Amino acid sequence: MQVPLQVSFRNVRKSTAIEDLIRNQAAKLERVCDHVVRCRVAIEKPQKHQKSGNPFRVRIDVTVPPEHELIVTREASEGDLHDQLPTVVRNGFGAMRRQLKKLVEKQHGDVKTHPAQEVGGLVLRLFREQGYGFIKSPDGEEIYFHKNSFPGNEFDRLEVGTGVQWHEEQGNNGPQATTVRIVD
Repeated sequence: MQVPLQVSFRNVRKSTAIEDLIRNQAAKLERVCDHVVRCRVAIEKPQKHQKSGNPFRVRIDVTVPPEHELIVTREASEGDLHDQLPTVVRNGFGAMRRQLKKLVEKQHGDVKTHPAQEVGGLVLRLFREQGYGFIKSPDGEEIYFHKNSFPGNEFDRLEVGTGVQWHEEQGNNGPQATTVRIVD
């Protein structure tokens, strides 16, 4: 981690055993994702709980480049109000490991994408004030589009280099995109 692990306790007595457990669990996160920037863990025990019992709550906040913030909050469920703090900590870190694993798979391209999520081309030129632009297709062809081809206010989100998909038809002056959507 680029920033040291941060652990805070609220209405819970600080414990070396719990801190050691958190450090061990945080180390396991780094085995899943070796570029974690920061990990913050907050342990709290709310003063009053609506049901009988007083469960622990664990919040884990992990930052991963580029600008991904993953958050997991775990507390004892209604049926398990008397779960011990170590159990809640382990459950929280287990959920965070699963989130990190999904993110790493996505970043490495291991996640299969639906064809509708794949980029068809990139915005090559954009004339925002005039309300039109051109897409460069994978084969190098330039396709004209008008801002009315976009649903809602997606045209306003466009930048040169934005990935898009479109339906194409032959216009008076060549190929024209009729329906365009941004692929995130």
